[in-house]
Amino acid sequence: MSVRRLIRADAQEWKRIGYLGFDKVEKPVRLGEILRLLWMYAGLRATVWHRLSNAAYRRHIPLLPGMIARMNLRRYGLDIVPSVPIGPGLYIPHPVGTVVMADSIGSRCHLISGVTIGMRAVWAFPRIGDNVTISAGARVLGDIHVGDGATIGANAVVITHVPDGATMVGAPARPTPPKIRSTPLPDHIFTWEPSTGTRE
Repeated sequence: MSVRRLIRADAQEWKRIGYLGFDKVEKPVRLGEILRLLWMYAGLRATVWHRLSNAAYRRHIPLLPGMIARMNLRRYGLDIVPSVPIGPGLYIPHPVGTVVMADSIGSRCHLISGVTIGMRAVWAFPRIGDNVTISAGARVLGDIHVGDGATIGANAVVITHVPDGATMVGAPARPTPPKIRSTPLPDHIFTWEPSTGTRE
C-alpha cells in the first residue's frame, strides 16, 4: 500500500473514532478533513512522520529513514523503528513515550499512550494482529503473537501469546475470564397490557 493511502487510512480511523464529530463517521475522509486533523492532533502528525520514514526505508534511501525517525522522537516523543511494517488505520492519540519495535503490526492498531512493544532477553519481537488495542502504559515483549481483536489493559505486561479477542490484564498479564451470560427471563414474565396499564 502506498504511503498516501496509508496516511489516508490513518486519518480515516481518527474520523471513525469521532474526532470530526459522530455524524458521517463511516464516510470517506476528505482532504480538508485530513488537513484539519493534522492541524489539531500531534498524534496524527507523528504517525505521518513514521509513515514517511517507513516509506524511505522500503525504498532503500540511505540515511533518510533514521533522520526522520529521530526528528519524530525529538518533536513528538514517538520512537518507532522505520523498518516496522504497520497496517492501515494506525491510531496513536498520545505519542509521547511510546516505543515500538515489532516484527509486524496489523491494521487498525490503537496504541493509546506510553506503550512499549519490543524484545525481552533475546533478539525477537512481537507480532501484532489486526484490530488490537494496547492501552496506556502497557508492555508487549518478546517473541509472541497478539491475536486479532485483542485488548491489552492499562499497565499490563504481556510476555505470552494472546488469543484472538482476548483481554489481557495484570503483570504478567493473564486473560480475563469471559463474562457470565445470565439466562434471559421468559417474555411472558413482563408483558405490558395497554388496556389495563398493569403488568402480569
